[in-house]
Amino acid sequence: MTDEPTTTDDPQAEVPPAPVVTADVARRLEAILLIVEEPQSLVSLAAAVGSPVPAVRQAVEGLVADYDGETGGPVRGFELREVGGGWRLYVREEHDDLVSEFVNAQAPSRLSQAALETLAVIAYKQPVTRGQVASIRAVNVDSVVRTLLSRGLITEVFTDAETGAINYGTTDALLVNLGINSLDELPHISPLLDDGTGGFDEEARR
Repeated sequence: MTDEPTTTDDPQAEVPPAPVVTADVARRLEAILLIVEEPQSLVSLAAAVGSPVPAVRQAVEGLVADYDGETGGPVRGFELREVGGGWRLYVREEHDDLVSEFVNAQAPSRLSQAALETLAVIAYKQPVTRGQVASIRAVNVDSVVRTLLSRGLITEVFTDAETGAINYGTTDALLVNLGINSLDELPHISPLLDDGTGGFDEEARR
């Protein structure tokens, strides 16, 4: 009696099929990427669109190639870039000046009270994340932060490698508008501001 090879009812049981990336997955990813404020990991994106991580990874790679003109279409004015372990849409560097001029031309001449309060928190607590600012002000600050970025009063300083959270700081434009030479000339009220982590600075407790 000879040994016969072991077989299974499923001829592909030992070879997992490659993830199928549909156009629908890519479209759903684009919808999410258009509204996110922070770089999103592949796991977060997969959870958002309800697809396996391998399929999302392939879809992201496909979108990058599409936006970069590698699939036969034109190079887009934006790009899908990996920053701090996450993915986010960015304006291409060569269009930064164009976009800044347009946004500044559309911006109102005066800042709202909400924008002024948010700017003060960033000025005193920089570098600080949007989540920390929101915790201090107890309101959502996404639109206000976009306004301050468009006005050139704050900038993205760095992205946390672990959380993907963007840390913001003020620019020289703020100093010019305030008529001061450095942030050291601001009133010393920093210890009175909550740091966004649930407590006040030690100096504020004294």
